[in-house]
Amino acid sequence: MNVISRTMWLLVFCCVAFAANDTNTTSGLTSKGPGLALHGYDAVAFFTEHRAVEGTARHAVVYNEATYRFSSEENRAAFARNPEKYVPQFGGFCAYGVSVGAKFDGDPRYWKIVGGKLYVNLNGDIQQTWLKDVSGNIHKAEKAWGKIAAKPAAALK
Repeated sequence: MNVISRTMWLLVFCCVAFAANDTNTTSGLTSKGPGLALHGYDAVAFFTEHRAVEGTARHAVVYNEATYRFSSEENRAAFARNPEKYVPQFGGFCAYGVSVGAKFDGDPRYWKIVGGKLYVNLNGDIQQTWLKDVSGNIHKAEKAWGKIAAKPAAALK
């Protein structure tokens, strides 16, 4: 591979890495506007359908600098009336990660409603660990969240 080819590949790699890191996960903002909450899954459906349901851009609302999508106008309206009832805890970060003082992206396919609140986890293995002591992990996460909420995820490593 000649120098020009290597330089071009390095430039492509840097652009991809920059774009991947262009999200401020603390606020849900990117340089282009509000980030997508819950990876586009319908926050209300967890409570009403008891499953993860993908939302659509047609039924969307921006709340706390993040775009929430819904599968129906009814769910969008329910969220708009009382968003705090439906937003994921810890800003949508992995509940187990927060309990150990870290911010990992929560995957809405691994979720649980506890005490009327939505919690998401990083993946199935992490969720199984979190489920071994749900109340203890929530307690630890609530204590840790006050210390890490305003910090960027990268600063917690």
